[in-house]
Amino acid sequence: MAEAVDTDDNTDTAPDAAVVDLCSALVRIDTTNRGGGDCEGEREAAELVAASLASSGLAPVLLESAPRRANVVARVPGTDPSLPALLVHAHLDVVPAQAADWTVPPFSGEVDADGYLWGRGAVDMKDMCAAVLSTLRSWSLRGLAPRRDIVVAFVADEEADGDYGAHWLAERHPELLDGCVAAIGESGGFTFGSPGTPRLYPIGTAERGTLHLRLTATGRAGHASRPNSANPVIALVDTLSRIAGHRWPVHLTPAVEAYLTGAAAALGVDADLADPSTVDNLVAKLGRAGTLAAATIRISSTPTVLSAGSKVNVIPSTATAEVDIRTLPGTVDDVLSTVDSLLGPGVRYEFIARRDAVAAPPDSPWYDAMAAALRTEDPDAVVLPYCLGGGTDAKAFAAMGIDCYGFAPLRLPLDPAEYDYRAMAHGVDERVPVDGLRFGARVLDRFLRTV
Repeated sequence: MAEAVDTDDNTDTAPDAAVVDLCSALVRIDTTNRGGGDCEGEREAAELVAASLASSGLAPVLLESAPRRANVVARVPGTDPSLPALLVHAHLDVVPAQAADWTVPPFSGEVDADGYLWGRGAVDMKDMCAAVLSTLRSWSLRGLAPRRDIVVAFVADEEADGDYGAHWLAERHPELLDGCVAAIGESGGFTFGSPGTPRLYPIGTAERGTLHLRLTATGRAGHASRPNSANPVIALVDTLSRIAGHRWPVHLTPAVEAYLTGAAAALGVDADLADPSTVDNLVAKLGRAGTLAAATIRISSTPTVLSAGSKVNVIPSTATAEVDIRTLPGTVDDVLSTVDSLLGPGVRYEFIARRDAVAAPPDSPWYDAMAAALRTEDPDAVVLPYCLGGGTDAKAFAAMGIDCYGFAPLRLPLDPAEYDYRAMAHGVDERVPVDGLRFGARVLDRFLRTV
């Protein structure tokens, strides 16, 4: 694709012209990921993506990591091959949705009279998939090209552990990502704050690590009418109570510190981060803006799965549980030492999964270009780095030496009573404002062409 002059953004060739239809079409494909390799619809979604990329003049590669677990990768040639490449990644799978709980069918892709597009994946993250596809369609129609090569990867299995998606791609087909030194993915570039306050746009420059443990308690089986002191259920429950109740100390990473400092300045709140005992108070003073940092100022440990016994009158010989721990950079050894100290008698643990925390520099041309693209569409945007509380496919690509940022831009209402963005992903009645979706496509277009 050759360089050309921009056409009027109010035409069918605009970067946001096709984004709503593409998002609706993707939402209508049920790509529910139940974990354990049980997923449906990824192949159909991948075929839709591949067809869109091909119609934009690209040569997509569709790869199955297992039967019907599909990933799509394409490279958009830049005008300056000497520049390092940028990776844009997005996942095609979604978490389950119980239709009976929803106002509209969760795979309807319906646009309502208030201007919201409904369905599972509307914000996590078929909106980003659609924005990327719409942008590339626009480039093809306008004869535009980016400065550098852009590699787009639409992957499977992010909602489980990425073994069929990003991690498989990074391990089995690193050649497709050749030359990529930075990446953008989900969870960043969205409007956040409260009514009457400046519009914050946090860009993900870090994310906590994931440490999943399976705890097993062993004891002495017996009849429940004769309680014994080696009941593994009691030992396990006592251990879980200590782990869940443990108050992890404040541990401020550079991304969290930068977010708190920047949000406080924007909102006119005094910020003293020198004393860790004041950090929780600062988070509270920041109101809704503080909720974005609340989960990332310290490690968290949350029991999630329990299994013990088969009959009410039988004391079992074993009991198991699973614990979700979110770590911060450089803390894993201390976390495991602390867990050791919290274990009860006869309780041990093993790793289910470990993905270490990742971080990318906010003082980089990539970050500056994202901020500039946001301010072009919203001149009042207050752009801040932040740390994601959860995890994304960034961990797979960061392991390849790629600097990964969370940047899937959306302009959203500030009033959570009107629209609560943080309740959308994995929640009931997931939906995205159409105007915000179009905003995101325009921001992506500007960023990807100018970075």
